[in-house]
Amino acid sequence: MSSNEQNQEVPEHQLNGKKLSGNSLKRYDSLDLESSKVPGAKKALEWTVILKLAFQSIGVVYGDIGTSPLYVFSSIFPNGVTYDEDILGALSLIFYTITLIPLIKYVFIVLRANDNGDGGTFALYSLICRYSKVGLIPSQQPEDKDVSTFKLDLPDRRTRRASKLKSNLESSNFAKFVLLIATMLGTSMVIGDVLSAVGGLKEAAPSQLTEGRLVWIAVAILLLLFMFQRFGTEKVGNTFAPILCLWFIFIAGIGLYNFAKYDPTVIRALNPKYIIDYFKRNKKNAWISLGGVVMCITGGEALFADVGHFSVRSIQISMCCVTYPALILAYLGQAAFLRKNIDDVSDTFYKSIPNGLYWPVFAVAVLAAIIASQALISGTFAIIQQSLALGCFPHVKIVHTSTKYHGQIYIPEVNNLLMLACVIVTLAFRTTEKLSNAYGIAVVFVMTLTSGFLVLVMIMIWKTHILFVIMYVLIIGSIELIYLSSVLYKFTQGGYLPLAFAMFLMFIMYVWNYVYRKKYHFELEHKISPLKVKETVDETNSHRLPGLAIFYSELVHGIPPIFKHYVENVPALHSVLVFVSVKSLPISKVPVEERFLFRRVKPSDLYVFRCAVRYGYNDVRNEEEPFERLLVERLKEFIRDDSILSMNAAKSNRVSTEQSINVELESDCEIQEVATCSMERDIQVVERAYSVGVVHLVGEQDVIASKGSNIVKRVVIDYAFNFLKRNLRQSSKIFDIPHKRMLKVGMIYEI
Repeated sequence: MSSNEQNQEVPEHQLNGKKLSGNSLKRYDSLDLESSKVPGAKKALEWTVILKLAFQSIGVVYGDIGTSPLYVFSSIFPNGVTYDEDILGALSLIFYTITLIPLIKYVFIVLRANDNGDGGTFALYSLICRYSKVGLIPSQQPEDKDVSTFKLDLPDRRTRRASKLKSNLESSNFAKFVLLIATMLGTSMVIGDVLSAVGGLKEAAPSQLTEGRLVWIAVAILLLLFMFQRFGTEKVGNTFAPILCLWFIFIAGIGLYNFAKYDPTVIRALNPKYIIDYFKRNKKNAWISLGGVVMCITGGEALFADVGHFSVRSIQISMCCVTYPALILAYLGQAAFLRKNIDDVSDTFYKSIPNGLYWPVFAVAVLAAIIASQALISGTFAIIQQSLALGCFPHVKIVHTSTKYHGQIYIPEVNNLLMLACVIVTLAFRTTEKLSNAYGIAVVFVMTLTSGFLVLVMIMIWKTHILFVIMYVLIIGSIELIYLSSVLYKFTQGGYLPLAFAMFLMFIMYVWNYVYRKKYHFELEHKISPLKVKETVDETNSHRLPGLAIFYSELVHGIPPIFKHYVENVPALHSVLVFVSVKSLPISKVPVEERFLFRRVKPSDLYVFRCAVRYGYNDVRNEEEPFERLLVERLKEFIRDDSILSMNAAKSNRVSTEQSINVELESDCEIQEVATCSMERDIQVVERAYSVGVVHLVGEQDVIASKGSNIVKRVVIDYAFNFLKRNLRQSSKIFDIPHKRMLKVGMIYEI
C-alpha cells in the first residue's frame, strides 16, 4: 500500500448509499463511554434495556460475591474468636475491603477502562496495544486507526510522563513480552478461579451432612450447572436472577433483624481504628486472617470480566442498588449476632437465621451456592474469546447465544474441559478449607494484575493527574499486595491449585502465541511484494481459468510465500484472485461496513486484489450471510470507489498540466467516460468470475523447528504446538468454507 494511496483524501465518502462529509467524522473516547455510545459498536441502550440487563446481571455476575456471607467469618476465625473486640476489627476489615475494591475500584474506576463495552485482562491489554505499539506481531496498518471503534479521544496536551512511558514500552521488547505474559497469567488465573469457586457448593450445606455425601452432591450439581450453559447467558440470567434477588432479600433482611436484635453498636466498626487495634492485639495471626477476609470479595473480578455480557451502566446499577447494600447489612447482622454468640463463629450464617426462616433460607442458600460459579464461567467464555482473537489461544467453537446482546457467548469445548476439571478438583480436594486457600490466591492475584494494567492506562491513555495515580497505588495497590502476601502464606495448603492450573493454561497460550508469532515473522521475511506478482506469474507461465479464487493467509503486508509455492506446482490461476488476510484488531468489534480493506495489485489487468478482513476480538467470524458473497459485494464497492479516486486524480492532473503547458487536453466528460467504462468492465469481470464459481485456497503450513534448534524449541514447536493443532479446530472452519470448494495448499515452514 503506497503512501500516496494512504494519504489521498476524498471530499465525500460513499458508505452503504449514504454520503458522509469528511468533517462529520468524530472521535470517541471508548474508555469513558460505554460501547453503546460509540458509532459502529453497540447502539445506545434504552433505560428499559439497561434495567433488564441489570436484573439479568444479578443472576450471572454476583452469585460468587453474593454467597460469601456463608463462610467469611468462619474463614477469618478458623480456631474461634480470642477477643470479643476482634469481631469489630474483622467487620471493619470486611466493610472497607468491599467498599474499596469491588465498589470503588471495579464499579467506578476499572469499568471505565472497558474496551467498547468488553472487559477483562485482554481488554486492558488491547487498550494499551492500541495506544502504544507493544504488540509482538507487526500487522498494524495506518488504516486501522480509521475504524470508528479503534479511535481514542485523547487529551490534546500530551504530558511528558505519558510520552516517556509510551516510548519506553515501545522500545523495550522485554516490556512487551512481560505485558503479554502478565495478560496470559491474569487470564489463566481467572479461569483457575472457576475450579476454586466450587468450594462454595459445600459451604451451603449444614454441618449435619457427611463429607462423602457432600462431595457427590457437589459433583452432581456441577454437572447440571455446566450442562445448563448451552442455553446462553440470557436464559441463565433470567433463570438465576430471581433466585439471587430472593437470596439478597433474605441476607439483607436477616442482617437487619440480627443487627437490631443483638447489638446495633457494631456500627462502630465503620471507624477504621478497630482495624489498627485488631492488628495490635493479634499481630501475625491478624495478618494470616486476611486470607479469610479476602473471601468477602471473591468473584469481584467478574464485575469486569462479565461486563461484555451486559453493559457498564447495568453492572453499576445492580452493584450499587442491590448487591452492595445487601452484603453490608448481612455482615453487620452476623457481627451483631457473634457479639452475643461468640462460640458459633464456625457456623455463623446458619446459626444466625431466625427459627421460622431456617428451611426456606437453607433452600435458597443451596441454590445461590450453585449459581456462585456462574460469574466466573461466563467470564471464562468472554476472555477465551478475546485471547483466541489476539492469537493467544487455539481455535475453539464460539456459539453466540443471543441475537440481541452480542457479548453473550458459549464455548462448548471450554465448558466441557472446565466441567471435567471442576469435578476432578472437587473429588480430589474434598475439604472446603483447601479450596478456600486456592481461591484466595487466584482472586487477589488477578486483582493485583488488573491494578498494574490500570495504572498504565491511567498514565498513558487517560492522562490522569499523577497525584490520583499515586493515591490509587498507595491505597488500592497496597491493600491488594498485603492481601496477596497473606494468601500466599497458605500456598502449600491448597493455594497451589489455581497457580498450577494457571501455569498449565499459560503453557498452552504461550506455545500457541510463540509459534503464531514465529510463523508470522517467517511469512513476513519471505513475502512476495505486489510488484513481484506479475513477474512470478510470467515466470511460471500460469494459465488463467474462469472463476474467483480466494487465497487465505494471516499475512497482512504483502503476498504470502505459499502463493509462489502454489503457482510453481499448479501453473493455473483463476481470472480473479483475492488474497485475504484475516486480521484481529485490538478492539472488541469492527463495524461490518469497515471490515474489508482492499488494495489492487498492479497492473490492473491481472485482476489480483489484496484484502485485509479486520475483526475485533468479540466479532462473529461465520456470519449468517456467506462470507464470499459479502467479500464480492465489498470488492465491487471498492472498484467503484477506486475508479472515482482515479477519475478525480486524472481531472486534477489535467488541470495542472494544462496550466503548465498551456494546451487543452481531454475534457472532464471524456475522463469520466473512460473511468466509467473501465469500472463497469472490472465489475463485470468480477461478477462473471463469481457466477462461474468460487474456490477457496487455504494455506496449511506445517511448522517444524529449524535445524540446529535447541531441545526446548524443538519440544515446543514439533510436539506441543503440533499436538494442539492436530486436536483442535482447523482454520478453514472459521468461515464455514464448503469442503467441495476448498483446496488446501501445503507448505513446510522451518522456523
